[in-house]
Amino acid sequence: MKKFNSLQKKETTSKDQLIIYGRHAVLSALKNPQRHIQKLLITAENREEIEKISPKIPYTIADRKEFLRILPQDAVHQGFALYCNRLETYDIQDLITMAENKPHCHILILDQVTDPQNIGAIIRSCAAFETLGLVMQDKNSPLESGAMDKASAGTIEFVPIARVTNLNRAIEKLKEAGFWIMGMDGYAKTTIDKIDKSSKIAIVMGSEGKGMRRLVEENCDSSVKLPISPNVESLNVSTAAAIALYELSKK
Repeated sequence: MKKFNSLQKKETTSKDQLIIYGRHAVLSALKNPQRHIQKLLITAENREEIEKISPKIPYTIADRKEFLRILPQDAVHQGFALYCNRLETYDIQDLITMAENKPHCHILILDQVTDPQNIGAIIRSCAAFETLGLVMQDKNSPLESGAMDKASAGTIEFVPIARVTNLNRAIEKLKEAGFWIMGMDGYAKTTIDKIDKSSKIAIVMGSEGKGMRRLVEENCDSSVKLPISPNVESLNVSTAAAIALYELSKK
């Protein structure tokens, strides 16, 4: 294998390229044919794990100093770093098409949730509770990143993510397709465990602190809250999403 040159300049990524790091995130990406692999760096002890996937995957052995050089200081990389393309995103019509033959399904909509690690954890919950897809606004949501992929533990590879220009317009299209739109609101009268789940549901979650924007909230058909103690005002958005998606997954 080609020796990694420790003197070469720190590599940067373009809008369409990123560095994925962490064992689960990298191994999942390597198995995804939609990823265009540019370079794989591993520590020596991880060679066998890569060759189990395929002996044809080219890789470069790098020491931990090289990982510190190319990754954020607090990145938990576990000896894996992968240069590749960002995944192509879906549009709202793609999700509607996926839902056509699914009378009982759910979608999660994020209104200006901006923390990549929170979004990564939410993607993981979407995968765990068979969420049809995740919808985010194009402008006020972060691009796919190494931190997001790491927090998703590789599940970003198979959760459809739709980025939309106008969230309210996307909600209107979901309504036209038969989705009932529910906004998460801590002051709602109904808890999410009490709702009728025998239809197509899109749940909307706002950012921490600000919650849903006014026009988005007004566009919801109804509002629901989590069944938590009145002594607790709110939960972290990724924790709240996990609970909400679990409730929606129950038949």
